[in-house]
Amino acid sequence: MFKKIAAIIFIYFCTVIAWVFLGSTMHFRSTNQDVKLKGAVRQLWGSSQKQTAPEFYYFTERIEKVEKKEGDKIIQESRAVREKNGLAIHKSDINVKIDLEHRRKGLLWYSTYKVDFKGTYTILNEKDTARETYVVFSFPNVGAVYDNFEFAIAGQPVEEIEILGGQISQKFLVPPGGSEEISISYSSQGLDEWWYLFGEDVSQVKNFKLDMETNFKKIDFPQDSISPTIKKEEVSGWKLTWQYTSMLSGVQIGMKLPQKLNPGPWVGKVTLWAWVSLFLFFFLVFIISIVKEIKIHPMHYLFIAMAYFSFHLLLAYLVDHISIHLAFAISAVVSIFLVISYMRIIVGAKNAFLAIGLSQFVYLILFSYTFFFEKFTGLAITILCIVTLFIVMQITARINWEEMFSKKG
Repeated sequence: MFKKIAAIIFIYFCTVIAWVFLGSTMHFRSTNQDVKLKGAVRQLWGSSQKQTAPEFYYFTERIEKVEKKEGDKIIQESRAVREKNGLAIHKSDINVKIDLEHRRKGLLWYSTYKVDFKGTYTILNEKDTARETYVVFSFPNVGAVYDNFEFAIAGQPVEEIEILGGQISQKFLVPPGGSEEISISYSSQGLDEWWYLFGEDVSQVKNFKLDMETNFKKIDFPQDSISPTIKKEEVSGWKLTWQYTSMLSGVQIGMKLPQKLNPGPWVGKVTLWAWVSLFLFFFLVFIISIVKEIKIHPMHYLFIAMAYFSFHLLLAYLVDHISIHLAFAISAVVSIFLVISYMRIIVGAKNAFLAIGLSQFVYLILFSYTFFFEKFTGLAITILCIVTLFIVMQITARINWEEMFSKKG
């Protein structure tokens, strides 16, 4: 008995080593592809976009006295100094539409998106004279493509626009005791995340409203971002609103695009955790063979382990060519067929289907399928272990283990 158990343990650990090699290979392939392909995706679609609120400012002049030494004399001179003064945005009305388009490269899916942005900003002049004001608008990415770009002041499009270092700068007049509106709109594209930043030195935001429309249901917000004040679910996505009258905050607004299940990393994860399912499977099969007095030789365990391993090997290379769910189904059918067709010759059709086949379906197929639900995988594995323990305890409660282990062969 002890020799048989030792042989089964040896077979188990050899299979685990094979899984480690396969899982490491999948991880290496996925990581290498991600390094190469993500750069290509960024060249086509750009990186994550971070749109900063425009900067408004005006200049004032003051007279400054400067002492100048000429020989033994000290002469005082007056000169005009031009000072830059920041101007707070009185009102922001922003509309953003994000359309998610997952794109696959190799074994990996990337969350690419198209974005339509339009921002209208109101500036006040509380003085009784007209104020010459400047606006600086920074694009999210210097190398990105911006289509349908429009820049208007007081409803009038600005035709001649000079772009330097990914920024446009424009001068305009704000009437005395009045206000002026500046609007900016464009269409662009990005990857993974979209952000709206209030600015580095901005601590207070007044009369702010940002409406966002998405074409996806699974919304998430990055770390250090604030959740919307209003959420409305639509047929194809969400309508989200961030609205504040006067907000003191150091955080920003962000949207994290949902990630599609990546076949390569997913198969690698399933493979590296397969040792748990094989341990439970071998354990249950061994106990069933004792209870039902079925003679299963360690060589039989070896071929079962190889058929078990074939599921992950076939799955690892099928996902390169077909959808992950179809690859999973084909690999499952092939592995179960190998085991049942083999074990029916050894233990009979009934035991092969009910004992071996059913156990393999639970511990290999259902166990692996839980990895499609990332948040519940740990709970599913825990429940499976507890249920297995309960079944084994119930069916072995009346076994005389001292007599069982004293048997030879």
